[in-house]
Parts: sequence; structure tokens; C-alpha cells
Amino acid sequence: MRFLFVHGTGVRRERHDTLFALVRDRLTARFPGATVDSCFWGERYGATLSADGRSVPGLGAPGTAPGPDEEEIAEWGLLIADPLCELRVLAEAGWDTAAGGHPDDDPDGDAFAMPGVQSAGDRVLELLAAVRGVPDGGEQAALLLGTGLAAGFPAALEGVSRSAEAARAGDRAVGETQARELAKALARAVTAAALASAGAEADCTGAERDRLVELITARLGGDARFPGARAAAVLGRLALRVTTQPLLNAWRGSLTVGATPALGDILRYQARGADLRAFLHERITAEPGPTVLIGHSLGGIALVDLLALAAARGEPVPGVELLVTVGSQAPFLYELGALAGVVPGTKLPYAFPRWLNVYDRQDVLSYLAEPVFPGDPRVSDQEIGSRQPFPACHSAYWKQDSLYARIERAVAEAEIG
Repeated sequence: MRFLFVHGTGVRRERHDTLFALVRDRLTARFPGATVDSCFWGERYGATLSADGRSVPGLGAPGTAPGPDEEEIAEWGLLIADPLCELRVLAEAGWDTAAGGHPDDDPDGDAFAMPGVQSAGDRVLELLAAVRGVPDGGEQAALLLGTGLAAGFPAALEGVSRSAEAARAGDRAVGETQARELAKALARAVTAAALASAGAEADCTGAERDRLVELITARLGGDARFPGARAAAVLGRLALRVTTQPLLNAWRGSLTVGATPALGDILRYQARGADLRAFLHERITAEPGPTVLIGHSLGGIALVDLLALAAARGEPVPGVELLVTVGSQAPFLYELGALAGVVPGTKLPYAFPRWLNVYDRQDVLSYLAEPVFPGDPRVSDQEIGSRQPFPACHSAYWKQDSLYARIERAVAEAEIG
């Protein structure tokens, strides 16, 4: 009996040798008379950057200074994640408007206002509460409809208007200068909430977003061109630190190069998988069976495709008695219609071998085969838990005794000698 191990995506020589040594030792311990071989394909059929990554913006040295728009982009990333965050700054920190830093010192305000007299902030909140959904006609209505924000705009208005953050910020806005900044912050919060609601369905440019903020701010008695003070300063510094986009922009080159083997192998296989399948066929048939194929991740996808295509042609790969896929995406690709060998809704070909599919619930790259091929006695799933989070669990299968015990049982059930 012969075992042939087919590694997964992103594996190159050093990693392959370490991984295969582990698999070979564990299999040899359970099957002393078996031959254990490997099919290393990573360097020959794996992905590389043929133009040295010149297609990647910012491939230069990481850590460069943010571009001119990066702070603004980071601010809006933070606002969309938490539309009330700017109002929260104003609610908690208030305004530094004078040497003493107390809002009552604002020269536009009245520290001795009579009780019951409406403050500047309360007036802004009252104007916001009076705004009702998408207006009929006009520039604002056209913007909301044209950007895909109209559906979520009423809820965004209501959520911001009724928020404790808005009420607290309004209490602290006692002067006209503060009220103008509050109006702008409220407009940004409403716009961010609408963008968050629309998600990927939003068709909104930065210019359209800014114009919407201007129109809402004007309805609240403010001026969106009025420079922000405390909230904008705090939010800008914080956004550059905690949002992912500035980091991704600065490190995009090195991240792309680092991710190329793993992601690139999958994309290359989808475009040119026939070359890898031909190589696997050659390696499988180089020696007589019976053969047990063990494919990890992308290796399992390629093996499913190879065996299904060959069986459908009436030319099953000689000697293959059992297929074991570990942490495989093949069942999911079958559902998507992205498997080369099996069309969604069809059964596995008659000559397809027994298939043991091993998965871990924590491994987001592993999927179930039995439910997508219901009633097929050749297909069985086996859950294995490494007690590791993703992505560590995607490689932790190979140290689990339960994996090799389940392979041993499958070999016995198939009566492979």
C-alpha cells in the first residue's frame, strides 16, 4: 500500500519538508509496511510575482508617512464603524474655548442665561429632530437616492437624534461657535450611520458624502466648512492609530508579497489548474497501487477535480482506492460551481473512489462533504478539534492522533491491503 501526500496552498520547500516529515512518521508508525511519498508542487505550480510586484501600489519600504487624504479616510472609517464616536468626544470632553477650558467661557455664549431659555445646542437638536426622512425633491433627495443611502437615512436620523451622546453634546454647546461645530458633528454622524446601513450597497464618493454633510449641516443652522475643534482633532489622531486602512496602505506592498504564496496559489489553480492536475496524475500513476491520496487544503481540491474529471471520462486514475481531504474547500467550491470536476446539482461520477473528508469547526477553510453529496455511501465527514483558533487550526490536523486513527479505520473499511 502506498500513501501519497499532496500539500496545500502557500507551501514551499522548507515548509513542505517539515510538514511531510511529520505526516510520514505518523503514517509509518501505523502502517509499517506502507510506502509514504509526497507530491511537492509548490515551487513548480505555485504562484509568484512575475513582474516583482510592480502592479502593487506602494510596494516600497513600509512605514512611509500617510498620504494627504489618509487622515480623512481614516476618520470616516472610524465614523462608519461607530457613527456616534465624534459626538461622544464632544459629550465627554466638551470644548476648549478659552484659557480656562470651560464652555461657559465661550465669548459667543451667555454664562448668566436665564433658566428656561433655550441654549444654542438645544436649538440645533430641535432642528435635527424636525428633519423627517428623505425630503421630496431638491439636491439632498437626489443625493440620497443617487448614492443608495435613502433607505437607511430615516433610521440614521432617528438613531442620532435620540442618542444620549447627542443630548449630552447639546447640553455642553452653550454658545454659537459650539453650536456650529455640533451641527457639523451631527451631520457627519447621520451621514456615517446611513453609510454604515448601506454597507457595500452604497454608491457614494467622497465628494458626494461631503456635500451631503454640508446640506444637513446647513439645515441645522451650521456651516460644514467651519473648521472642527476638539472632536476633529481627537478623532483624526485616533483614527490613524486604530483603523486598518492607513496601516494597510503603508504596508500594502509587503503584505501583498507575503500573501502571494497562499492566495496566489488558489487563484493560479483556478486559472491554470490543468497543469497541476496533470502533474498529480503523473505522480499517482508512477507506481502501482493500491494508493491512498491525502490532500490538504488546495491539494484536496486538485485531487477531487482530478479524480472526478478522470472518472467522468471513463478513465479513472489507476490504483486509487481512497481519497482523504483535510481542511478542504472542495465541497464549498462544488456549491459555488467553481470545481472543475463536478457541476453543482450532479452526483460524483460512478468510478470516483471512497472519500474521507476531515474538518475542524474552527478552521474556516474546511467544509462538509456529506451534506452536498447526500446519500452517497462513498463520502464521509470526520470532525477533528485541535482546540486552536484560526489560522493555526488549519495546519494543526497533522499532529492529531485522531486524524491518523480515522485514516486507519477508513483503510480497513476499504479493505486496502
